[in-house]
Amino acid sequence: MKIFVYHTPELTPTGEIPECAIAVDVLRATSTIATVLAAGGEAVQVFSDLNELTEVSEQWPAQKRLRAGERGGGKVAGFELGNSPLDCTPELVEGRRLFISTTNGTRALKRIEDAPIVLAAALINRSAVVNFLLDKQPQSVWIVGSGWEGSFSLEDTVCAGAIAHSVWRKTGLPLDEIAGNDEVTSAIALYEQWEDNLIGLFHQASHGKRLLRLECAEDLKYCAQTDILDVLPLQRQPGILTSHNAY
Repeated sequence: MKIFVYHTPELTPTGEIPECAIAVDVLRATSTIATVLAAGGEAVQVFSDLNELTEVSEQWPAQKRLRAGERGGGKVAGFELGNSPLDCTPELVEGRRLFISTTNGTRALKRIEDAPIVLAAALINRSAVVNFLLDKQPQSVWIVGSGWEGSFSLEDTVCAGAIAHSVWRKTGLPLDEIAGNDEVTSAIALYEQWEDNLIGLFHQASHGKRLLRLECAEDLKYCAQTDILDVLPLQRQPGILTSHNAY
C-alpha cells in the first residue's frame, strides 16, 4: 500500500486515478457526513453547485430529505442546515437523505468521485478508515485535503497524518515503504507534534479562527475528537455516500 497526501483537490495529479481515494474536510464537511450516517441518515449526496442541489433534492419527498448549504463558514439562506455536525441529531436525520454543498469539502469529493473506492474521513472516524485500509489493502491511496479555497489547511493535513500514522504503526512497515510522497511524512510529523492537543491546533488554524468568529467553538471541540464514531462513509454512486455497514 502506497499512501499519497494532497493538501487540496487542485494538487492531485491530472489523468490519474488511485485504487482508493479519501476526502478529508475536518472543519467540517466530512465530520458532518460521518455524523449524519452514524445517526441513521439514509445517505449523503454531495454537490458543488447549490442550484443543482436544490433541483435534485426537489425530486425527493420533503419528509425524506434535508438540505445543507454552507458558504464562507455560514449557513446558506433557505436551507435547513449549514455545515455543523452538532445539528445532525438522530431525531432529525434518521432515515433521511442529506443533500449538501459546502465551500471546500464537497469539491474534494467531486474531484475523486471516479476512483473505484471513495471514502470520507475525519478525525472522529479515523479508526474506521484505517481498519478498512488494512482489510482491503488497496495498492494506491490518495488522502485529499479540502483546504480552504485552494490553499493549505492545518486541520485536513493533521487528519491525513493521523490516518497515515495509524496505518504505518499498525503494519509495522518502514515509513518509506508506505509514503508515496513527501507530504505523507510531513503530515505524520504534524500529527505527532499535535496529537495530544488537536483542539489547540484548530485554534491556530485559519479556518478554525474563522469558525470561532462565527461562534462555532463547540464544532471545533467535537471535530477535534479522534475515533469516536465507528462509521465509514463509502461512495455507492458518484456523489452519493452511505455507511459501509449499511449493506
